[in-house]
Amino acid sequence: MNSLSKGLFLDKCHWKQMEDDVKAKAPEEACGIILGEDYHSQMVIPITNILHSPTQFRMEPKEQLEAFLLAEEKNLEILAIYHSHPQGIDKPSLTDLDELTYPEIIYLIWYSIDSEWCCRGYLMNHQRQAIEMLVIISENK
Repeated sequence: MNSLSKGLFLDKCHWKQMEDDVKAKAPEEACGIILGEDYHSQMVIPITNILHSPTQFRMEPKEQLEAFLLAEEKNLEILAIYHSHPQGIDKPSLTDLDELTYPEIIYLIWYSIDSEWCCRGYLMNHQRQAIEMLVIISENK
């Protein structure tokens, strides 16, 4: 992947799709994958959280594999993984840092403030560091 210094550009409809997913799955953590190119979203793929937990997520393996295969078929990059903290914080939790699987992509964390859903992006590493990344909502590419 290229430098992430420009941030992640999410199409407005993809932002709405993720927001709808996290709202619908609360109080459980929602999760999914964002596919795209050149840091611009092309597709959001919600994935089942097999833990059905309000504090942790684990993607259903078959659905996750299908998303990866779709990315390969469409020649798209896996730009980000999103998940929600329905009762939690606006940054990666210790569990998020401990269970980090893909340190080279952005993790979008959805959280609720006064019943309104918000989202922040982070690039995390195995040294338990999280750097906030710019997330830009755009009308189109």
